[in-house]
Amino acid sequence: MAVKVGIPNALLYYIYYPLWQAFFNEIGVQVVTSGKTTKEILNNGVREALADACVPVKLFFGHVMGLKDRVDYLFIPRVVCINRKTIYCPKFLGLPDMIKHSVTGLPPVIDVRMDTRQGRFAMLKAYMEIGDIFGASKYLSSHAYRKACGTLKRYNKLLRQGWHPHEAMNLLHKPGSLPKPPATSLKFAVIGYPYNIYDSFISVNLLDKLRRLGVGTITAENISPLSLACQKNCGLPKRLFWTFSDRALKAAHFLFKRGHIDGLLHLTAFGCGPDSLLNKFIELEAKKHRNIPFMTLMIDEHTGEAGMSTRLEAFVDMVKRRKEALACLK
Repeated sequence: MAVKVGIPNALLYYIYYPLWQAFFNEIGVQVVTSGKTTKEILNNGVREALADACVPVKLFFGHVMGLKDRVDYLFIPRVVCINRKTIYCPKFLGLPDMIKHSVTGLPPVIDVRMDTRQGRFAMLKAYMEIGDIFGASKYLSSHAYRKACGTLKRYNKLLRQGWHPHEAMNLLHKPGSLPKPPATSLKFAVIGYPYNIYDSFISVNLLDKLRRLGVGTITAENISPLSLACQKNCGLPKRLFWTFSDRALKAAHFLFKRGHIDGLLHLTAFGCGPDSLLNKFIELEAKKHRNIPFMTLMIDEHTGEAGMSTRLEAFVDMVKRRKEALACLK
């Protein structure tokens, strides 16, 4: 019977799960995920996590609670830096320790450090260290890592084509299984951290609501890395320190400058320090592009669907009326 390793459906899941799944499968380890976020998962996370933690971290705790009794190992890597330039949120760095010292009855936690600043082969060494835990040879671990990187490359290519993570994951295994999204009269940029945007429970089905309102969406994950890199420091003395904040700000700048969007939404989590700074920078940039309406949506564990729906419907209606009025003036 294969060893089972649990991966919580939260935080970095939306960026690296295809790589992790492919790697573990190649070394003969079965991957178990915690599934979609539910009210029970959120409540468990709120109960177990520190009171001042942001809602994404509370959700992570909840997903761990739902996984811990079903697996032999928990995979919570200490992801520090992947691009050699920016680092992940400090809570990401301390996440394995927070989990181990807060949640009881845990299986062994795989908390390998991943930091590309430690050398050219730092990531390969990290995955070989993981393989060693399961008795995989260095050759097998190296082969599995390279194959997993190929899977991640295909996944990212699907994201650049306009698919969202859950759709791209399905297409990895079943090419052509999803129809192309229908053309829409409006297109909004939805900026924020991927673990907030793509978790349908905590975002209160934001992307689906927009789709039902006839609005197409584009996110930072749909933009090519080259386009983001061209934004450099976004007019600041230096780039933002945090990886997701830096990416989101560059995406906002790129989309504001390029145009081709009818509005921009920033989804932010209450209690997130980097996010509060990011929101102010995006707001300042929005004032330079008054032709593109901008709205901030803040979420926490108490966010209700009715309130979110009302704000979205009002914003979409305002943008539609504005677009019609501008068309009449031409």
